[in-house]
Amino acid sequence: MVEELLTAGAAVAAAGFVYVATAARVVKQYERGVVFRLGRLREEIRQPGFTMIVPGVDRLNKVNMQIVTLPVPAQDGITRDNVTVRVDAVIYFKVIDAADAVIKVEDYRFAVSQMAQTSLRSIIGKSDLDDLLSNREKLNQGLELMIDSPAMGWGVQIDRVEIKDVSLPETMKRSMARQAEADRERRARVINADAELQASKKLAEAAHEMADEPAALQLRLLQTVVAVAAEKNSTLVLPFPVELLRFLERAQQAQPQPPAAVSESPAAVSGSPAAGSGPPAVELPDFGTTDSEAGVPDAPGASRTGQD
Repeated sequence: MVEELLTAGAAVAAAGFVYVATAARVVKQYERGVVFRLGRLREEIRQPGFTMIVPGVDRLNKVNMQIVTLPVPAQDGITRDNVTVRVDAVIYFKVIDAADAVIKVEDYRFAVSQMAQTSLRSIIGKSDLDDLLSNREKLNQGLELMIDSPAMGWGVQIDRVEIKDVSLPETMKRSMARQAEADRERRARVINADAELQASKKLAEAAHEMADEPAALQLRLLQTVVAVAAEKNSTLVLPFPVELLRFLERAQQAQPQPPAAVSESPAAVSGSPAAGSGPPAVELPDFGTTDSEAGVPDAPGASRTGQD
């Protein structure tokens, strides 16, 4: 009798051990357990820790509650300004309702991925190229709202959406590079022109100062010579100021002219001046030269009538 009781107790203990081993479940800290009993959802969501189910009757589904990083495959699209681009993104989401994530959607990861791809293509078609390149924060918010609206019904919350990269055709890259180069060249020319204008104003002011003080020009000339000579050049280029030439010209014009010499001859003076009349008119003699005096030989048969 005792042996039968011991055997029965051992059998019950073994059956209990098997039952516990079959029914025991462990839910991790970042998971939640959804129990189906005979195909029907149990309202109680199993919290992290040790839990028990009825073997053969209950089925426990564990749902990960961590934030999931889901890359969105690159999507080809045409922007609103007719530019072909290739855009990829990444989504950060998490499950906030384990029961809805299991019941209302077959595979919430696949559903979120497909919704993200569709929304990304829609965003590309509604945006300009400049918005995709420079205004990504606004596009990220719009993309997050487009994905989050249907995902809330699946027990999923979109935490963040980021556009990673925007790939452009090579022709568009070259066009953008030429545009940027032209813009920088335009700004460089404007800056140079502004510098020339300021320099011309300063030079005009310096010219007025040097006009008031002529010695300043000579000092500036000497400074230039010193600056050139400091470089140990074998050839020294010395500029000659035009103002110095003008100064010499004015000095020459200011010098008094000597009176012209007048030769008088008794034969050239006719009479004496009358009283009260002006100075006598003086006629200069005609110092003509003969052919012989000029060194020209006499022609044959020619007669000299001047001295005969």
